[in-house]
This record gives sequence, structure tokens and C-alpha cells, in this order.
Amino acid sequence: MGGVSRPELRVDTERFRSNIRAVRDRIAPSALMIVLKDDAYGHGLRWAVEAARGMGVDWYGAYDVRSGVEARRVLGDTGRIFAWATSTDDEVDEALRARIDLGVGSAEYLSRITALAARRGLRARIHLKIDTGLHRNGLLPAEWERTIAEVRAGEAAGHLELVGIWSHLAEASDDEDDEAQTLFLDAVRVAEQSGATPEALHLTASAASWWRPELRGSVSRIGAFCYGVRSADGPDLAGVAPVAELTATVVDIVDGDAVVGIGAFDGIPSTLAGARVGTLAGARELLRIDAVTSVVEGWPGMRIGDSVWMFGAGDHGESSATTLAERIDTVGEEILTRLTARIRRVSTP
Repeated sequence: MGGVSRPELRVDTERFRSNIRAVRDRIAPSALMIVLKDDAYGHGLRWAVEAARGMGVDWYGAYDVRSGVEARRVLGDTGRIFAWATSTDDEVDEALRARIDLGVGSAEYLSRITALAARRGLRARIHLKIDTGLHRNGLLPAEWERTIAEVRAGEAAGHLELVGIWSHLAEASDDEDDEAQTLFLDAVRVAEQSGATPEALHLTASAASWWRPELRGSVSRIGAFCYGVRSADGPDLAGVAPVAELTATVVDIVDGDAVVGIGAFDGIPSTLAGARVGTLAGARELLRIDAVTSVVEGWPGMRIGDSVWMFGAGDHGESSATTLAERIDTVGEEILTRLTARIRRVSTP
């Protein structure tokens, strides 16, 4: 057996840009907020921000303040960054200094942000969250009017600026999403009665932004689709393809099959045996997964040093990460995130 070379996770920058174009065309005139959680779904936050900035993307959904600060280092004075995870006082302080918009889903968090902004002599830009039925953080409709009054008082004192109203959809059914939109629009109307309409109204994430145009606000939060990760058990998306591909090298040929330098210790679960991977001759079956190597059905003319595509956009017959994930009852970005902890990541123009 030859020396076992390390597998590579390659991210295709031009394909990422193409996905962004397709998403923006689909959701216009709603603005794209590209979501960066989990290190840009395992693709690399810095790479994703640099590429999106080159496409003129203005909004970045960081999820947590730490990721938001990293994005700010890349963006400099440009771009709007939104971090919606409830954060510690130290993190809020860091967000204020880095000019990061904060998602606020509770009266307690609002009070902390207001106090910290007052103490620092800064104005906190906030997006107030209304709970529209998912019950994942968010102010209840019964407390919304009182909280809006507190926000307007904070604005008058120079400590706050209400720049957004937002929510998460449960996406359990179209009817429930319609009801959620009604609650959302009611919340916007209450805010409008006491001041200006916030510039960023965002209710939908990837799936609803794509398929339910009537639910979109002025901004749409989209993560997975920009990276070519479709919804689990969902259809492929027109104009969108996976930007990441995982390749491994043939290190030996045994009984007519290819032994490749990737295995369970690299994060490939044994339950993926039987999946289709890509080769220079097209799709072949992944026969077995061992600790540090795997065995792939052979093909005519194969040689040690040939590449095998474990997942990718399908250019060589390989399955997508999401398709492989569906074999083990998880989601595509979780596989990608786990693998990137062990595999060298390479970006291509």
C-alpha cells in the first residue's frame, strides 16, 4: 500500500457565487442575509464572508457574537452583521464595539443591552423578536406592546435603535405559517404606531424564503441553500449546487477494487457503505469503510493516486452531502461540520 495521503475538503468559490446569484434572483426584492452559523455550515466563515462581500452582499447572519466579530474583522466598516443568540454581558459589550446588530427575544435581554449601551455611551442596534408559534425564544404577543414602549423610551434616551423585527417560522404546515405571518404583521403594525418602521423585517429562513414569496419581508435569512445544501428529503433547487466536495486518493488496488485514504477515523460513518461515490469513470459503490481507509468498487484504468469524490456536486457521479446524510438520519451540514474538524480544507477560485 502506498502512503496514505490526507483527504481534502474543497470549496468552490465560483459555485458559491453562482448560488448567491440564484438565491438573490429568487427572493428579490427581499435582501439576502447570508447565514454564517457553524463556521458557515462547515465551509469556513472567513472564506464565505470574503466571497459574499465580493458579490455585494450587505447582510450577514452570524448567530453568535463571536462569529459576528470574526465577520466584522473581514468586512471592516462595510456590511451589516446580525447576531441573534442571547449573549453574556461581555459579549454584548464586544458586539456594541464591533457595530453588530443584536437579536432580542426577551425583556431581560433587552434590559441588559439597554443598560450596557447606556454605560458605554453607545447606541445598540436591535432586532426585536416576536414569537409567532415556534416557541424558540421571542416575545409573546401579550408582552409585545409593553416591550415596544420600552424600546421607544430607550431610543429617546439615545441608548437603542430599533432597526429590525423578526421571527422564526415553525414550518409545520402552510396554514401555521400563514398564521405566523399574521402575528408578525400585527407586531409590525404595533411598532409603527409609536415610531418609524424598522428597515429589516425578516420572518423567513431558507425553505420559506425559497418557496413562500408571500411570507418574505424586506430581508430573508438564508444559509444552507447558499452553500448548496438542500433541505433533508427536499428537492434539488434550480441554479443551486453544493459548493463543497470531499476527495480522497486511491492508495492501493486490491482484488480489482480501489482502497482510498479516508475512513471512520476521518468522520465517515460505516453506515454509508453502499452509497455512490464519484470516480474518473463515474459513480461507483462505496463497498466498505474501515478505520483509516475505505474500499470503492473498481473501474477500468484506475491507478494509485487517482481521486475519488466522497461527496460533491455530482460532476463525477458522487452523491451530495445531504443525500449521504439522509442515509444516516441526520442533516447535510452536520456531516460537513464534523468532517472539517479533521480534513484539510482547500478553496478554489
